[in-house]
Amino acid sequence: MGIYPRLTVFCDKIAYNASQIVSLCRQWNIGVYGVAKGACAQEDIVHVMVESGCEGIADSRIKNLYRLKKEMRLSVPIMMLRPPMMSEIPEVVEYGDSSVVSMSETIRALDHESVFQKKDHLVLLMIDLGDLREGIWPDELEQIGKILKGCQRVRCMGVGVNFGCFGGVRPSMEKLEELGVLEKELESLLGYPLKVCSGGSTSSLALIEDGTMPSNVNALRIGEAILLGTDSSGGRPLPFLKQQTVILETEIIEVKRKPSFPLGEIAADAFGNIPSFVDRGVRLRAISAIGKQDARIEGLSPLEEGIEILGASSDHMVLDAEKYGRTLHVGDKVHFSVKYSALLALTTSPYVSIHVIK
Repeated sequence: MGIYPRLTVFCDKIAYNASQIVSLCRQWNIGVYGVAKGACAQEDIVHVMVESGCEGIADSRIKNLYRLKKEMRLSVPIMMLRPPMMSEIPEVVEYGDSSVVSMSETIRALDHESVFQKKDHLVLLMIDLGDLREGIWPDELEQIGKILKGCQRVRCMGVGVNFGCFGGVRPSMEKLEELGVLEKELESLLGYPLKVCSGGSTSSLALIEDGTMPSNVNALRIGEAILLGTDSSGGRPLPFLKQQTVILETEIIEVKRKPSFPLGEIAADAFGNIPSFVDRGVRLRAISAIGKQDARIEGLSPLEEGIEILGASSDHMVLDAEKYGRTLHVGDKVHFSVKYSALLALTTSPYVSIHVIK
């Protein structure tokens, strides 16, 4: 089996990030669920999250929930972070302690399966406050409340909201205060107190940093900040966390001087896009053995000065090495920092090896 491309994971940095976030959130009486999906629930990273004080682990894939429950045998609650497909309801109830929901059909199916399995199941009702991903509209609250109240083994643990993942909407004090109002309305409808008011994910940490987080929020779902020390929606490294927690290492398979502008009529590439090029003359170019099948190339940044990413096909990444200060050979390794979008794909690809440094 090949070693490269290889993702090196520095668990000490991730542990530092997780501990810092948990400590900061505790000062605001906020609990943290560690979101493992960004690293495909890599076991060492999951254990770091738990040991650093995360109250639970959340993921959005059934295979990962199975591994968390059956193989890792976690002692903390496991949450299904994406509203379940109807076809996976039995597995969600079996392997998950809770799940996020937004549809009445899903709630009924979870309750029916929970009765069948003789197992209680918690749900976090997602409310859409503008990002336009999952969640009920606020005016649906009464209808959903009636369905939840009629459940036999499903119980609502609280309400949640999502920001910055689809519509790019930033969290705000006003929107999170609105979430608190809706939480109280749902409590009145259900007739029992809700334990969780989940105010979003990594992007919501900004409200803690600037002191504007409303007191009704008592939970966050944190993945990127723990894994990478960054906030993509804010376009920033988080100043109190460590970055370069993972480094991608790729191997060079070709080094040649070639024109910077293609020779011939340009049509669509293999992905249906028509590429554009700037004629910079003949340049030293290198090819690295990784491509769009393995990573989101836009989420990679070369760490070697003088190396530039020109683009990629499914399994070739083309680099400009004209200004690289050393002689580049076939077999040499080139290193890249990784953004969250690239990490998602890299840890999912079976063609990328993972090397953990504890």
